[in-house]
Amino acid sequence: MADAAKISSFVQIILITCCSFSLFCNAQDYTDALEKSILFFEGQRSGVLPPNQRLNWRGNSGLSDGSSYHVNLVGGYYDAGDNVKFGLPMAFSTTLLAWSVIEFGASMQNQIENAKAAIRWSADYLLKAATATPGTLYVQVGDPNLDHKCWERPEDMDTPRNVYKVTTKNPGSDLAAETAAALASASIVFKNSDPSYSSKLLQTAMELVVIVQVFDFADRFRGSYSDSLSSAVCPFYCSYSGYQGASWIHRASQNGSYLAYIKSNGHLMGADNDDYSFSWDDKRAGTKILLSKGFLDKRVEEFQLFKAHSDNYICSLIPGTSRFQAQYTPGGLLYKASESNLQYVTSTSFLLLTYAKYLSSNGGIITCGGSTVTVESLISQAKKQVDYILGDNPAKTSYMVGFGKRYPQHVHHRGSSVPSIHAHPDHISCNDGFQYLYSSSPNPNVLIGAIVGGPDNRDNFADDRNNYQQSEPATYINAPFVGALAFFSGKN
Repeated sequence: MADAAKISSFVQIILITCCSFSLFCNAQDYTDALEKSILFFEGQRSGVLPPNQRLNWRGNSGLSDGSSYHVNLVGGYYDAGDNVKFGLPMAFSTTLLAWSVIEFGASMQNQIENAKAAIRWSADYLLKAATATPGTLYVQVGDPNLDHKCWERPEDMDTPRNVYKVTTKNPGSDLAAETAAALASASIVFKNSDPSYSSKLLQTAMELVVIVQVFDFADRFRGSYSDSLSSAVCPFYCSYSGYQGASWIHRASQNGSYLAYIKSNGHLMGADNDDYSFSWDDKRAGTKILLSKGFLDKRVEEFQLFKAHSDNYICSLIPGTSRFQAQYTPGGLLYKASESNLQYVTSTSFLLLTYAKYLSSNGGIITCGGSTVTVESLISQAKKQVDYILGDNPAKTSYMVGFGKRYPQHVHHRGSSVPSIHAHPDHISCNDGFQYLYSSSPNPNVLIGAIVGGPDNRDNFADDRNNYQQSEPATYINAPFVGALAFFSGKN
């Protein structure tokens, strides 16, 4: 027994020593978090729910979407805690989900099919939006101004389901390009498992009903969709920058014409400037990292500038380098904005890991002024952010609903906060629903996997349903986190 005790103590010492030098030795269950981060998307579904729907407190909704224009726009995702289907964040979320599978799908193990189902749910909707009417891209269903005057579960909603579109006369190059990126990236995901579907996705990204190409539509009819649609999208999802459609179509198709376009129009993607954030609105940092792969893999000299700007972006995030400029909370969380800050944390973590993968595969390094940043440093920085979200933070709370012992209970989400239609079949009207918004009781329906907006710049978090800046989840917060969790799940 004494010898056994000595051996046990020795093993513990070895494990502790190894953990002190390891990036991956900690108590976080990344596999569980990965499963839940994907499950969240089932809570955001619009349309006819499938028999294998796992969040069974939800029901069918939005079954007449598009009927006012005599088109079928049933399906897709509600972006956050309301009942509007915004095309821009939906397309961006689809792109990031697809990119997560492309880079880290091999580490998803038994969650890969669930991840692909989440991608297909929105890709199917985007196909409808892009092909229903020649020369038209449908970009939104629901009036956000009227929707936000009600607090209704999606199964009950009786607010106007207005349909918004962009055309050659009312252009939306930003959204058209993001839709193209979503369809093209999704086509890569399904290339082997469903070749015909993959071809349809890529073809639709390149052609809008044969006559008008989605990307060509974006290029020839330039103009922000928020300019065209005004108050219907602003201040909710105004768009100011970031076109990445050509980059994804090139990666999916290997069509040289898109490569030529990128080379000659790089200035439109901000190739001449450094960028320090990545979100549904500004995709330039992510696009540059995507394009840097072309330089790292094939030494395409025209892409060297994208690699240089990607290095600068990464250097800005790493404390101790001469180019460091990011802001972190006292607890170590990357801090970009007071509203839904965790969207920047999850997207940045994903880019850190993706760039680490690209560099590692090609023996690349990052030079930050007079210092060199290793791949391990990128992974370590991403891990700190991921672990913070999962509970390694001053508040000792997980910011993923349903993960860990302590997590947000008062989530700003209509469907989660109002009693389920299965528990309360009677209609709950627009105004009657507000009693649940202001209730002090926890949400009756657990939106498993939802990542909320997160704490402030002092690591303080108000678990308050009415504080949407901190308590509202969104598809574009979760989408890149799926990839980050897959990476660390594969290292467990």
